[in-house]
Amino acid sequence: MTRRVAVVAGATGVTGRYLTAHLAASGQWEVIALSRRAPDAAVRCRHLAVDLSDGAATRAALAAISDATHVFYCAFVQDADAAALRQRNTSMLVNVVEAMEAASPALQHVHLVEGTKWYGSHLGPFTTPAKEHHPRHAGDNFYFDQQDWLEARQAGKAWTWSAVRPHAVCGLSLGSPMNLSLLLAVYASLCKAAGEPFCHPGAPENWTALYQCTDSGLLARGMEWVATTPACANQAFNFTNGDLIRWSNLWPRMAEFFEVPLAAPSPRRLTQFLPALSSRWDALVGQHGLQPYRLDQLAGYAFGDFVFGSRWDIVSDVGKLRRHGFCEAVDSEDMFLRQFASFRAARIIP
Repeated sequence: MTRRVAVVAGATGVTGRYLTAHLAASGQWEVIALSRRAPDAAVRCRHLAVDLSDGAATRAALAAISDATHVFYCAFVQDADAAALRQRNTSMLVNVVEAMEAASPALQHVHLVEGTKWYGSHLGPFTTPAKEHHPRHAGDNFYFDQQDWLEARQAGKAWTWSAVRPHAVCGLSLGSPMNLSLLLAVYASLCKAAGEPFCHPGAPENWTALYQCTDSGLLARGMEWVATTPACANQAFNFTNGDLIRWSNLWPRMAEFFEVPLAAPSPRRLTQFLPALSSRWDALVGQHGLQPYRLDQLAGYAFGDFVFGSRWDIVSDVGKLRRHGFCEAVDSEDMFLRQFASFRAARIIP
C-alpha cells in the first residue's frame, strides 16, 4: 500500500480527536495533528502547536511537511459576529491549504468537514430529507465560502477535494463548543446530584421532532473512506448514523441509565441553569474522584439551547453515501448509552 501522511487540522475537537486516533491506530497512516493545545489522548502522532488563524505561523509550522498526502480539515472557531465567523473560519482553511500546497508536492486530497447548516437547518424548517443537490439556503454561510474557495483553488490541480456534512457529532472532547453526548451526560448527572428530575429542557415541538446524530468513531471511518475513494473525489456527502431519533423516545432510556427520575418536558435555558451548578460539579469531582475538569470544559451550554430550541425535523438523506459504497451505520439511541458508559469509565462523569 502506498504510504499515506495525514495532516489533521483541528485535532482536539470532537471530530478531529477521533479521526486522529483512528488513522494512527490503523497502522496505514503517519499522522500530523494540528491544534493550539496538545491532544489530551494518548495517540501515536506528531503534534504541531499552531494557531491556524495566523497565516505566517501556519506556513512556518507546515513548511517542513514535504510528504503530506492528505489534509483533513476539522478545525472550527466560534464567533458571535456573523461576518467574523465567516472570515475567521474561511481564512483558517485558506492558510492550511496554501501552506500544504507550498510544502508538499505529494498532496493528493483535501477533505473538508461541513454540516447540515448547509441546508439552513439552523434557520428554520427546511426541505427534508436534505439532499446534496438541494439549493443553498438564502443568506451567508461560512461553509459556502469554504467550499467555493476550495473548489476554485483545486481547479486544474493534481489533488482533489471532498466534504462530509454530519449533524450533531457525538463523542468525547474537552473544551468543544458542540458536543451533545457529553452535555447530556453532565446535565443528567447534575440533575441527579441536585435531587431534581431529568426533564427535557427544550421547546414542546422539539420533544417530538425527528432528529439525527453522528457517532465520532463512525465519522472518522467514513472520512477516511471518502477521502481515499476515487469515486468520491470533488463531491460532498451527507453523513449521519443512518437512523433518526425523537427525544420523546430516547429521554426515558437516558433517565434509566443515570437512575434519575424522569419528568415531563419543562423548557429551561441551559445557559442559565448549568453555570449556576458549577460549584456542585466541583463537589461531584471531589466526591467521586473524577478527572479535574471544570463544568465549562465539558458542557457547551449554548449548543444545548440551540439543539433543544429547534421546532422542526432535522433529517438528511444519506443515500448518496450508501450508493457510493459506504454502508456502515450506528444505532443512535444505543450510541448515547454507550458513550455515557465510556465517559463514566474514563471518570469524566460519576
